[in-house]
Amino acid sequence: VQLQASGGGLVQAGDSLTLSCVASGRTAGFAGMGWFRQAPGEDRKFVAAIAWSGTSKYYEDSVRSRFTISKDIAKNTMFLQMNNLKPEDTAVYYCAANLGAGSSWYRGLYAHWGKGTLVTVSS
Repeated sequence: VQLQASGGGLVQAGDSLTLSCVASGRTAGFAGMGWFRQAPGEDRKFVAAIAWSGTSKYYEDSVRSRFTISKDIAKNTMFLQMNNLKPEDTAVYYCAANLGAGSSWYRGLYAHWGKGTLVTVSS
């Protein structure tokens, strides 16, 4: 299984950015995918998650009104549309997949992880 995240970059506060995560390999057992982020000196934290079917979604409170998670089932690709970005959104963003937890926020339930993509928001 491989997860490849992309789409990070340097933007200004208030800008938008869309991250993508392509899953390849044995994805048949996936129950859900999620985005986590890790700021310098901090733990990796939950951002958003989506069930593999796309029918269930869950967001961390600080991003709920600004970020949208979605999924293209046919292309095994997950997206994170981020609007009205703030400097505190600056972090390395990781995509992950779980095998039975759907749209769970709990990091420990995610078995597969991709390398991160850096998002930097300047004020």
